[in-house]
This record gives sequence, structure tokens and C-alpha cells, in this order.
Amino acid sequence: MTSEDLAAVGLRLDIEGPVATVTLDRPDVRNAQTPAMWLALAEIGRTLPDEVGVVVVTGEGETFSAGLDRAMLDPSNAGEGSVLGLLALGDEEASARIEEFQRGFTWLRDPRFVTIAKVRGYAIGAGFQLALACDLRVVADDAKFSMKESALGLVPDLTGTKPLVEHVGYARALEICATARVVPAEEAVRIGLATAAVPAADLDAAVAELSAALVAPMPGVVTETKTLLQGAADRDLDEQRRLEREAQVRRFRAVAAALS
Repeated sequence: MTSEDLAAVGLRLDIEGPVATVTLDRPDVRNAQTPAMWLALAEIGRTLPDEVGVVVVTGEGETFSAGLDRAMLDPSNAGEGSVLGLLALGDEEASARIEEFQRGFTWLRDPRFVTIAKVRGYAIGAGFQLALACDLRVVADDAKFSMKESALGLVPDLTGTKPLVEHVGYARALEICATARVVPAEEAVRIGLATAAVPAADLDAAVAELSAALVAPMPGVVTETKTLLQGAADRDLDEQRRLEREAQVRRFRAVAAALS
């Protein structure tokens, strides 16, 4: 997609060497999200250059994302590009359409790169789920997370439920989702939702430092490591040991080739 295409749906993509930054760029509506934005996010993930090793996801201004654009729930906007447009579809068609939206989030788990959510201010609903789709969350001390879907009579459907349970456990995840309460930055770090919380003025520098550290290792190392860690909790020890051995043989050969 061209920069003009991305701008039309409220996104910006900047690539500097091995670091790509995806910015939700609708500050006038606190970076509220739309289905068109989700489809464009999926396209960004599909077309990123191979040399990208880190993807930073952030929001323009003082809010990461206020979640779904409420205009998408307005009956007067019930066309194909809105959420309410799903009501005109059969159950299977509606489910397939939501799966297309989910791709705007699932690509952030790709082992090709490490993804970092850089969060200022509110990350609500779809914003919370976008941050959860990333491998790491580095937040300003004013960050506030909330899974607001239950307050709208809905459930989180943009891939946020699995990582939430993985990070904080079932009971805490249920409490956060069912109550739609706000989780402030300090608590987010304490319960495992965020990697670190820093003063807002230091957030850019903290993420830049982390990004530099992540792209420093020899190419392929971080990808192999991320692949090993993803799903490790669902494998038994023998399977995990086998995958470690196979990955290490590949790394030995890569290091030998680099030294020859």
C-alpha cells in the first residue's frame, strides 16, 4: 500500500533500517480504529521487507487507541465497511469477515520480527487488543488499559483473549474483561501485561534502546528464539528439547558459515 492509501485509513508506516514503526494516525478521534484500518494493518504485515527485525506499533498524540470508532456502530453507517454491516451477513459469512479483521492483529506474532507496542495514554478495547498482539509492551506511566467490549454487550474478538490469559492467568483475565475496568501502568507491569513503564518523556528513548538491542544479534537468532518460545507452554519437554536441538544445529551452521 502507498503512504497515501495508509493515510486514507489513518495509518502511517516508517521504516528505518531494520526497525519499522506503524502509527495509528487519527489523533482527532484518539486513534479510534475501523475495519478499513484492520485490513490495511494486515497488508502492512504481508508486505514488510525481509530486513525488518523489529516492528513498533504506536499511536499519534497522547492516546495509543481509544478502541473501535463508535461511528462503526451507528445504524446510518451500516454498510460493508462498518461493524454493523456484519448484521446483513449470515453467521458463517460474518465469522469469515471477522477473521479478515483479525489478520490485522495476527501478523504481529510472526517470528520474522519482534513487535513492540509503545503505549501512551489509553489503550481501550481494540486498542488493548492491538497492544496484546505485540510481543512486548513498553508503556508510559500514564498508560491505561481497558477491555471495554463487555460494556457494549460484546466480547473481545480481535485476538486479545489468548495473550491476556497467557500474561495474567484465567482469573485475572476474566475479571479484567468482565468488569471492563481500567488497568493503570503500574498494575500492568506488576501483573505481567507490560514489560516496563517509564515516564512519558522517556518513552521514545526506552523503545529506541530496546529496538536497538533486539536487532543487534546475528540475523536469524531472534527469529529462532521467538519460534522456540511461542507455543512452548503447550509442548511437552521432549518436544521442546527436540525443537531446541534442531534450532541449535541451524544456528551452529549459520555461525560457521559467517566465520568461514
